[in-house]
Amino acid sequence: MTAPAPVHPLPSTSDTARRPVLANSPGGPGVGLPAPTLTSVGPPRLLAGLDELPRLDRVAHLTLHGRLPPLTAQELVALAENTDLRGRGGAGFPFARKMTAVLDAVRRADGKAAVVVNGSEGEPGCLKDTALLLHVPHLVLDGALLAADAIGARQIVIGVTRPDVADSVRRAVAERGPVRPPLQVARLPERFVTGEGTALANGLSGGPALPSGRRVRSSERGLGGRPTLLSNAETYAQLALAARLGALGYRTAGLPSEPGTLLLTVAGRQVVETPYGTPLLQVLTHCGMDAGQGVLLGGYHGTWLSPDAARTATLSRDALAAHGAVLGAGA
Repeated sequence: MTAPAPVHPLPSTSDTARRPVLANSPGGPGVGLPAPTLTSVGPPRLLAGLDELPRLDRVAHLTLHGRLPPLTAQELVALAENTDLRGRGGAGFPFARKMTAVLDAVRRADGKAAVVVNGSEGEPGCLKDTALLLHVPHLVLDGALLAADAIGARQIVIGVTRPDVADSVRRAVAERGPVRPPLQVARLPERFVTGEGTALANGLSGGPALPSGRRVRSSERGLGGRPTLLSNAETYAQLALAARLGALGYRTAGLPSEPGTLLLTVAGRQVVETPYGTPLLQVLTHCGMDAGQGVLLGGYHGTWLSPDAARTATLSRDALAAHGAVLGAGA
């Protein structure tokens, strides 16, 4: 989400979740890389615990969230349906339908499947998945392992582009010790097209990380030619939350038609967690901004909202559709 320059700086607060992790500080993302500032409108879920710690290691993660309940494939599909979980990488495709397609493909094939976490985040100005993988990587890994267990996957690969993100995820993998299926972290070239489904599958399979130019469903033929459940980092983190909260608990935030929270990147640096249905203006004000001369919603290929539209819009698919806009990757 792109807005005019802040009309005033972020208010001072004792909440460390609002303070940026400086690029040149110990534990920071690395010199020269954009460092997300984290905040929330209302109680955080994905970003919970970051008011006390800059990163949740395995012990802190389990202390806060508890262990992940085992779920069968049917239970996981039902959970995704009952929470209306959709992909958070841009297209907003229903996760239950994607998982069902993979299960169907596995039955038709030899039973081998894979799970891919898209952490490449090629959309310029988008840092939400980077924030998750830097600060709460275990939530993302939980979702990937939960999905892998349900579909019988033999491989999980987390595809990233930033070296600091790769280091954070590898550290999280080491904190867990041996798991089945094994968790693999792979770095890919940092460019806009890397996160496209066929480009990601090609790159992680040893080829060039470029789109194939053909319509290929990852559910049919993804990593190594196997049926692959491919979703972005936030989607898997939301799945892990839903598994712990249950459908009813998950629905206590957001709208009846669009439950839960979402992550937004505001002005390229501020990553905000907010419930669905929150007025856009409330998020802008929270980040020390206003509608100015308009707001670009949905990334560089998104929609410019006029100042009046930005002041009245709410963060939901239906409400934004009335303005010809979509959330996209939440930038």
